[in-house]
Amino acid sequence: MTRKRHIVIVDDEPNIGRSLRLILEGEGYRVSVFESIAAFTAERTRAIADVYLLDVRLPDGSGIELLRLVRQWDDRSAAVMISGHGTVADAVEATRIGAFDFLEKPLARDRVLLVVKNALAWSDLQRENQRYRELVGDAPRMIGSAAAFQHAVQQATQVARSDVTVLLSGESGTGKELLAAHIHRESPFGAGPFVKVNCAAIPTELIESELFGHEKGAFTGAAALKRGKFELADRGTIFLDEIGDLHEASQAKLLRVLQDGEIQRVGSEQAIRVATRIISATNRRLDELVADGRFREDLYYRLSVVPIRVPPLRERLQDIAELVPYFLSEFCARNNFRPRTIEPEAVALLGRYGWPGNVRELRNVVERMAILTPGERITADAIPLEVRSSQPLRAGSGLQDVRDSAERERIRQALEQTDWNVTAAARLLETERTALHKRIRALGVKRC
Repeated sequence: MTRKRHIVIVDDEPNIGRSLRLILEGEGYRVSVFESIAAFTAERTRAIADVYLLDVRLPDGSGIELLRLVRQWDDRSAAVMISGHGTVADAVEATRIGAFDFLEKPLARDRVLLVVKNALAWSDLQRENQRYRELVGDAPRMIGSAAAFQHAVQQATQVARSDVTVLLSGESGTGKELLAAHIHRESPFGAGPFVKVNCAAIPTELIESELFGHEKGAFTGAAALKRGKFELADRGTIFLDEIGDLHEASQAKLLRVLQDGEIQRVGSEQAIRVATRIISATNRRLDELVADGRFREDLYYRLSVVPIRVPPLRERLQDIAELVPYFLSEFCARNNFRPRTIEPEAVALLGRYGWPGNVRELRNVVERMAILTPGERITADAIPLEVRSSQPLRAGSGLQDVRDSAERERIRQALEQTDWNVTAAARLLETERTALHKRIRALGVKRC
């Protein structure tokens, strides 16, 4: 026997509830009607539905807040807002939280049935996607048992089910993008696209076009209309990496997206509404950039509703014992290599290195070891010389040693951040390209 699809209605007008019940039950749906938020929440078990129809104005609270609660309870079922006097702001806010559609009073039978049919199809797709993810096992792997890392993962998982902005801070290579992908997957936007943008790698003059798109003929070389990253991320998540490098004009436009849910293509006067969850990341101190007047304070507070610090690898060295075999197994499978193992002594030696390039550097080293080891067992001799010979700074190290070490790490971070583009790294470090080349050679900075 086929299960009847369950539709839950929360509306304080008895006539609306009766009308919707007659329409939907006539089509074979099972219908439950509640006249207040209190009645709905008191019957939470009975209130689980395939589709929710929620009035924007309720006697004991806001339907928008009820939508937020529903999305936290059940992010795989569609929610449709009902309004007779809603505002554009209500529509924008509801869409950002995850509303599937809007129904306007007076309700038309055909419109109600069409919206419910589409909402059910969307809900079915969410559940199907979830099943495929579980079968394929493509969810991001959050590997590590260190307390500092687990705290970050727990924060990310907790905040994922809301729609608030998240700011991930941490050094280059710590796994901020992986954590952002984890938040996206666990969020109401998880069925939508996950669009990544490296703000530091895009030239200043092109960043607005990349983010917001442009119209044909908007500038020299704009031969056709281009949709920006925000449009591509509609109903999904946009990950703005190295947000601290966004220039002032783009900061103002980004603030408008956060405030109004609207973007404007370069060369256009028409606003385009988008529902996109924003996660940003930085390896810089945004609060210091704000104090220096290089980053907008209002944007900073908008982006960092929930700040999460991603710890460097040196603060979670115990996790190397879990990360190394995972990276090794993944690399061998991806490249059709015979499975390799690594000796405990080699893992212990890797655990004594400072890892200025963090998890990314560790991964690169493991892959290099796998490539250069002819047999199936990796020994300590396969560890690169710079890792084996590196020692922590001694207590008696001179001031110049400390300065060189700090400079070496900062240059490496900038190069990793710009995919080892020296020109881009020099711009990031606010120095001349030739001067940076000299310092790279003098300090022996090498790509792992």
